[in-house]
Amino acid sequence: MSQGFSLTPAAHQGPQTMERAAVKGRSLWDDARRRLLANRAATVSMGLLLALVLLAIVGPFLTPFTYDQINKNDVWAPPLTAGHLMGADSLGRDLLARLLVGLRVSLAIGVVATAVSLVIGVIWGATAGYLGGRIDELMMRFVDILYSLPFIFFVILLMVTFGRNIILIFLAIGAVEWLTMSRIVRGQTLSLKQKEFVEAARAAGLSDQAIITRHIVPNLLGPVVVYVTLTIPAVILAESFLSFLGMGVQEPLTSLGTLISQGAQDMEAAPWLLIFPSVTMVATLMCFNFIGDGLRDAIDPKDR
Repeated sequence: MSQGFSLTPAAHQGPQTMERAAVKGRSLWDDARRRLLANRAATVSMGLLLALVLLAIVGPFLTPFTYDQINKNDVWAPPLTAGHLMGADSLGRDLLARLLVGLRVSLAIGVVATAVSLVIGVIWGATAGYLGGRIDELMMRFVDILYSLPFIFFVILLMVTFGRNIILIFLAIGAVEWLTMSRIVRGQTLSLKQKEFVEAARAAGLSDQAIITRHIVPNLLGPVVVYVTLTIPAVILAESFLSFLGMGVQEPLTSLGTLISQGAQDMEAAPWLLIFPSVTMVATLMCFNFIGDGLRDAIDPKDR
């Protein structure tokens, strides 16, 4: 008589039960990554943004002209003529070379200024929210005072006081954008400091600084990452606005805002000088916005 064999408890589990167990075993970030990759608009935007970043990094080294090379015989040369794929400007400078450099500068300003706002905003907001009381009131009233100042006035004041250069543009825009970041972080901190793991950290004798850096800030990562992806395009737009007014990046260096400003001046004689930078600007901003929306939907606990 042959010996029968018994099924293990796992074998009695149906496909739905095993799937639920697998989902339960996934971490928050694994689930968020799955949701993000399932968002077609976000994934396409990430691919396009990666291509734009690579073009901004290596593109200027591959063009036959440099961004500041003047060719008097190629003034306002149309696209696909005289070796200029996207045409030339009023000084005969190759638009493609200047566009790639401008894209590099705008992305750099967006990333660096956002990093400045991230550091200041997270530290300020987390400290105010965790300490609370009069310290919170004092710190947030200072934020309210800065909010009352017009953005352009504050940036102009910084640039007039300390001079005008590209590094100052990074710092000036970052010094303005941190205000919203601090408010978001403070609101999240007010909620987090009531959680059990923070109470346990207090009971263990950790200092306020240790609790903020080890427990509060790491749990702010989700909302902060989403806001960062939405802050970068806002910073790029702010720089473009300053450059359009003639207070941004200075010649011979260029940015997308500078190119759009110059293209608007020569729009009737050479419309391509406005079209190509504008399309690049729109594509870049849309990529960041779609990625930010995708991250927000992926991380939002209500969508789990």
